[in-house]
Amino acid sequence: MLAGEPYIADDPELAADALRAAVLSERFNSAPAADPEARRAALAELLDELGEGVEVRAPLRVDYGYGISIGARTFVNFGAVFLDVARITIGADVQIGPNVQLLTPTHPVDPEARRAKWEAAQPITIGDNVWLGGGVIVCPGVTIGENTVVGAGAVVTRDLPADVVAVGNPARVIREIGTAQDTDAV
Repeated sequence: MLAGEPYIADDPELAADALRAAVLSERFNSAPAADPEARRAALAELLDELGEGVEVRAPLRVDYGYGISIGARTFVNFGAVFLDVARITIGADVQIGPNVQLLTPTHPVDPEARRAKWEAAQPITIGDNVWLGGGVIVCPGVTIGENTVVGAGAVVTRDLPADVVAVGNPARVIREIGTAQDTDAV
């Protein structure tokens, strides 16, 4: 699975890993807002890497947690879904809006293989200082370059370069960053 090869999702070892993630996610999601140390401790145990100054607002949903790294000073708003069947790498100083989905799993188009529970996954990489607006969906295998802004509701199906603004479904680059419009909200 972690190598990107097809695997059977019903594997008992994966079920145990998913249960661990569910227990730690529940601990994080139910920790009192007034107890940031407990929230951070649960998150640090759930995720592979958690940078200094990261803020994640509950609820957060993950498949396993151990495939996720979040860089320093990143902010993740309410309702994030990070399906980490493959690696999810989030850089430093990233802004992630509410209800953003980072989805690494893929499923066969062939109905027989799908019925047999075969799956695979491709990693997602989010560069430093990226802003993902509310409701953005990032599909398997996508890399988003540093400083890029992805407008609310966009569906990112292909890599995006650094220093651009992208919007739509599928997301497309509408301009480079470094113009007079850079003070506008997306």
